[in-house]
Amino acid sequence: MKPLAERMSRLGTETAFEVLAKAKALEAKGIDVVHLEIGEPDFDTPSNIKYAAIEAMIEGYTHYNPSQGLPETRAAIAEYFGRKRGIKVNPENVIVVPGGKPIITFTILALVDEGDEVIYPDPGYPIYESVANFCGAKCIPIPLREENEFRLDVNELEKLVNDKTKLLVINSPQNPTGGMLTREDLKRIAELAVKYDFYVLADEIYSEIIYEGEHESILQFDGMKDRTIVLDGFSKTYAMTGWRIGYGIVPDHLIDHMVRLETNFNSCTTTFIQKAAIEALTGPQDAVRAMVEEFRERRDVIVDGVNSIPGLSCLKPKGAFYVFVNIKETGMAAKEMEEFLLNEAHVAALAGTSFGKYGEGYIRFSYANSIENINKAIERIREALARRG
Repeated sequence: MKPLAERMSRLGTETAFEVLAKAKALEAKGIDVVHLEIGEPDFDTPSNIKYAAIEAMIEGYTHYNPSQGLPETRAAIAEYFGRKRGIKVNPENVIVVPGGKPIITFTILALVDEGDEVIYPDPGYPIYESVANFCGAKCIPIPLREENEFRLDVNELEKLVNDKTKLLVINSPQNPTGGMLTREDLKRIAELAVKYDFYVLADEIYSEIIYEGEHESILQFDGMKDRTIVLDGFSKTYAMTGWRIGYGIVPDHLIDHMVRLETNFNSCTTTFIQKAAIEALTGPQDAVRAMVEEFRERRDVIVDGVNSIPGLSCLKPKGAFYVFVNIKETGMAAKEMEEFLLNEAHVAALAGTSFGKYGEGYIRFSYANSIENINKAIERIREALARRG
């Protein structure tokens, strides 16, 4: 049997699904496990969105549509984005795709040649590095440090940039830390992008899940409309992870190439789901506001709980639904702690190293679970660490 393509050895994965499988195996043995590993809202998709999808199917929206997306869906996204960000966007610059990951993949495929450098946040969503590495890029991590509230240091970023830098990935609010870049951070990053002529992929998928301050987009700054690709979608805001629908805001000179990639990879995004997406953006937003308020309560509970356990500590995240917990005082490595929590406390969580080498010394908890289960997890962790001594 001839071997696989060499590039397959450079393709990573998401550890969350591996931990989920281990947790499910324990549950199959009758063991109760608290799930703090998966990064998806535990709320149901709002009913108005589901009914919109059903109505669209009944009306016949079950066939192909343009690879770039339905014109009416792109118009709704452009209007929503402009209203929320205060930045005018044309529907011609919107591409609708099955989830957020295609925007990551298409951006890197369209822009990055083998040997080009891609700077990405570490700890950060692992798919950034995985796809860049798969495409033959040189991957350069920019550390996100707890002492800087898990924001990248712009001065440190400038030291990493050179004439081979093709793309910078930013994510705010951020997975796995819940950190947020400030307006001043983004302004300075924009100045660097213009000065050194590199693109920015701005992952804004958690833009609506914010507890302090306002979401800011790098797209607002001078010179950035021609060099920024914004990633956003419906999975987190509307609890639509399984629907697989996201979108990109793409510069004029790049949009046709992104559409060509969508044609080659997916043909198009499901038609009736796009009709439901219009309802998500234009219909009542009460469910979104209620979800964010519930996440805020859960955040406060889990932060207070973690900080009450000897050997653990964490900052209070400003967005998303994760806490990045400092475990250094326990003396355990991140992966060791992941295994310990699952097998001894029956709490599923993710090692910080699942998000890059700078995640060593940390564990990520997703608080997309009930307050009752969060409190149960906190007590189990407290008791397991006390038994360990």
